[in-house]
Amino acid sequence: MPIVTTKEMFAKAYNGGYAIGAFNVNNMEIVQGITEAAAELRAPVILQVSKGARAYANHTYLMKLVEAAEIETGLPIVLHLDHGDSFELCKSCVDGGFTSVMIDASSRSFEDNIAVTRQVVEYAHDHGVVVEAELGTLAGVEDEVNVSAEDSSYTRPEDVEEFVTRTGCDSLAIAIGTSHGAYKFKPGTKPQLRFDILDEVARRLPGFPIVLHGSSSVPQEFVEAINAHGGNMPGAIGVPEDMLREAARRAVCKINIDSDLRLAMTATIREYFDEHPADFDPRAYLKPARAAIKAMVRHKIIDVLGCDGKA
Repeated sequence: MPIVTTKEMFAKAYNGGYAIGAFNVNNMEIVQGITEAAAELRAPVILQVSKGARAYANHTYLMKLVEAAEIETGLPIVLHLDHGDSFELCKSCVDGGFTSVMIDASSRSFEDNIAVTRQVVEYAHDHGVVVEAELGTLAGVEDEVNVSAEDSSYTRPEDVEEFVTRTGCDSLAIAIGTSHGAYKFKPGTKPQLRFDILDEVARRLPGFPIVLHGSSSVPQEFVEAINAHGGNMPGAIGVPEDMLREAARRAVCKINIDSDLRLAMTATIREYFDEHPADFDPRAYLKPARAAIKAMVRHKIIDVLGCDGKA
């Protein structure tokens, strides 16, 4: 099965009351852990690449890793650009074989957001590629995205119809209380999702796929593993998973997951070196790290996304 777009995936997810996991990838072990879990559970999957990951791993290497995953698993896989910040970057990914791109002009004025999003949509659609856009601004830091709490803002439901109509985008990321990166893991932070905003957006855009960014929620066992090996993270961190599952039952068709994978991988490697300080074989510590990513993705697919068996 070739690398696909999200159109059919999202239509099924919307009607089925589940979401597709969009997992950020940076290297071979992360791609393998994600797609092995998805293959075992027969779950559709989105592999997404940020601007920073593309600079780190190289476009060609990432393309070949995703193509290898598609060959090995036979799954429908979407290759998506996460948080593209310019027309030029989105165009480069479209030209390079991505099947989905996100243009994030949410920090610009409403009119400027529409203008640059429309430009990306016109080019992408001419090449059979779908486009995700964003309204509202999430707080936090993740790769190229850096937004302070003071500059964050909820999505205004009264803007979504005009935005989607004028841009022609295929899905819309909205801000309802999630946040990027480690921001949501600070002590005392307890995210609460604004389902009233989500429901009003869904009412105004019936059947239209909605996306949630900044949706990591780290299971307690990984918190304990990190803290046991030099970390200092509070318990019950991130977005409550029951809220994410409820969002997936409504209009949310794509949930982005990145920090969870980084923490699972890092905690496992830290634990390995505490137990084997003299080992220097990368295969020895990357193998359990890959297994930890696989276990995390299995958990997300079954308990949060509800997309197992939907491929």
